[in-house]
Parts: sequence; structure tokens; C-alpha cells
Amino acid sequence: MPMASTDIEAMIVEAFPDAIVEITDLAGDGDHYAAKVVSAAFEGMSRVNQQRAVYAALKGKMGGELHALQLTTGVPE
Repeated sequence: MPMASTDIEAMIVEAFPDAIVEITDLAGDGDHYAAKVVSAAFEGMSRVNQQRAVYAALKGKMGGELHALQLTTGVPE
């Protein structure tokens, strides 16, 4: 069963309350998304660690309910 974009956003915001999250359904199928996540919590983290933190916030949904997520992360300017 596909995962709703609102569920993805809610899980990310739960882990990073200050996050600005933009999610795009890339294929219209609820399985392939792009997400941009900007949070002050990423300050001092490498891009790899920022992305690992977001994947951890998804609590194991990647590869199951959520098939693909193109992820862009950053800190507020």
C-alpha cells in the first residue's frame, strides 16, 4: 500500500519540529516522492548525515510502504 505524502511530512516534522518540508509525488503513484527538508537541526551535519537523520525519522518505511524518496536537505539561510 502506498504512503501518503502527508504521512511522510508528519513523520519528518515529528522528528524535526522546525522543518520546512516540501514533498512532490514524482510518478503520481504514491510510491515515488521527492522531498526537500530544511531544518536548523542539520547545522554542522554532513549532507549524508542529514539524509540519514531524515531516513531514520521515517522509521523503517523506506523500501516498504515508501518505495523511493529523492531527498534534498539543508539548513535555513
